[in-house]
Amino acid sequence: MCSDLSSSQVKQVKNAVKAAKRKLHTGRRGNPGNAAKYITRNKALNRLQIKLPEFRRLCILKGIHPREPKKKFEGQNKTYYHVKDINFLLHEPLLEKSREIRAYEKKITKARAKYNTDLAHRLQNNRPSFTLDHLVKERYPSFIDAVRDLEDPLTMIHLFATLPADTTHSVPFERVHSCRRLSLEWQAYVTRTHSLRKIFVSVKGIYYQVEVSGQKITYLTPHVLNQVLPEDVDFRVMLTFAEFYETLLGFVNFKLYHSLGLNYPPVLDPRLEQAAAELYALMKDLAGGTTSAPLLEDASAKEDDAPVSVDEQQSLMEAENKEKRIAESQARLASLQDRLKQIEKEKEKPQDDLETRTCRRLFQNLTFFLGREVPRESLLFVIRSFGGAVSWDGDGAPFPENDEVITHQIVDRPTQGHKFLSRHYVQPQWVYDCANNRILLPTEPYLLGRIPPPHLSPFVDNEAEGHVPEYADTIKRLRLAANQQLAPLPGSESGIDEGELLVAAAARRREDLEAEKERELAAMEKSYAEDLRRELAGKSFSGEEEALADVPESEVLPPPKEDDPKDMAKMMLSRNKRNLYQAMEMSNTKKKEEVKLIKERKRKADEKERKKKTRTM
Repeated sequence: MCSDLSSSQVKQVKNAVKAAKRKLHTGRRGNPGNAAKYITRNKALNRLQIKLPEFRRLCILKGIHPREPKKKFEGQNKTYYHVKDINFLLHEPLLEKSREIRAYEKKITKARAKYNTDLAHRLQNNRPSFTLDHLVKERYPSFIDAVRDLEDPLTMIHLFATLPADTTHSVPFERVHSCRRLSLEWQAYVTRTHSLRKIFVSVKGIYYQVEVSGQKITYLTPHVLNQVLPEDVDFRVMLTFAEFYETLLGFVNFKLYHSLGLNYPPVLDPRLEQAAAELYALMKDLAGGTTSAPLLEDASAKEDDAPVSVDEQQSLMEAENKEKRIAESQARLASLQDRLKQIEKEKEKPQDDLETRTCRRLFQNLTFFLGREVPRESLLFVIRSFGGAVSWDGDGAPFPENDEVITHQIVDRPTQGHKFLSRHYVQPQWVYDCANNRILLPTEPYLLGRIPPPHLSPFVDNEAEGHVPEYADTIKRLRLAANQQLAPLPGSESGIDEGELLVAAAARRREDLEAEKERELAAMEKSYAEDLRRELAGKSFSGEEEALADVPESEVLPPPKEDDPKDMAKMMLSRNKRNLYQAMEMSNTKKKEEVKLIKERKRKADEKERKKKTRTM
């Protein structure tokens, strides 16, 4: 049949086929379809000419995620990416750098295969390196964008700071040490600025909420325990995230430290670092205190004693005294200059808000001592963030346990061998509850050996949940008493000013008028129903009072049912909004059932406790 067609007709047929294929890929004319917008993962790998692990690593570092097209044109079991994202990866410098590193590793392997150890060692030392600085600047154009996205980085950095270095799971020691250093620097900054707002200790770990640059950041830190690395976790993916988050948090810490006029990175005291008190060493450095140098052996003691004349001894003593006086005068002058600079900075610095002042003064006049069994780093972080002084049982402690300035000792054991009468022995929960509620709670419920009150989460709005725990109500009254405000008794109106009383009286008057109107409407409806019954019974409307008991029930019409405004409003909603409203109603019903279950459990627990007390009596 093709032989019967001319060459021009064959060309027209080919053009029509091409146009049909183009329309199939693009849908309507001028509007690209899914096949032009999206690409499968295998095709993306072929276009980039890399393996799947390297592709995953690039996507994590660049922040590229899989997409879900409306119509999966190559099957439901495929992973799709946007074509623009893949083209974005084509021009990434890291892609070329990875190819360069792979070629360099082949050179090292070849040198080792030829037993050329010198060349292999030289190539190993000159391995090409790369940085992720350009990715941080690319993904976060401004500093506030990076601060808003700090929740996942802080959680990941604090997780790797507690993991053991393991060669089986390819967790390098350098990564763990870097994460540990960054986490301590972050905690030291929060402590210096008193930015900690909320703490909650859970089974997963300890939740912290800090306020930095006007942004509230909530992150999770694990408990300090012996970590066991699971086998079903892909640590390569987590290490890729940690690698990017290290660079991001380094940028943020640098900016935050320089905003306070501090040097970055801060210098650690070697003696405190060896004693595993890195956080205290950083806090000490940021506070402007002089870090104590490690103990060194006196070199002069090692030298042999040589005979010295009296004149030489006097001249040496005078020279030493002169040098001491010069050094003391220079030190006083330097401290005076530093003090003047600090006063000028305080004048220029804007005043802290009320929340920061409250946090800074909570533990201001208190001194704590931490036992060996309590989480030292967490309590040190919280106490110093709220203005308290703290020491511990171990090397590098600022003051010993028998110091008389200690007001509270944090212990978590059933009994204490020796006690000082001048201090309170409380459990660690007392510190967290005081920090969350911004008041010094009574220490009696938290004393040694007692079962403490429930540790309430500060992230939960009890009134919105529909259930206020009993201890939350007690804390509320304590807060009002601390602020010199009296909580009104149930049913009373104390604590309400005259304006509020007038508003309440006007509201009650409106309610009375509405109730009176409803009663009149009910009376009119009743009269109308009676007229209907009389009409059905064939009786006259003479206005005489007739007994309604003679009217048969089957002939009596029910009163007209009023349309519920809520049902009418539901009918006017669209389907999506109606479904959303039904989901909200189901959620509220579920919440009410949970509150009912909690109250029932509380009632049973109180009843059981009451029976137990009656038995003991």
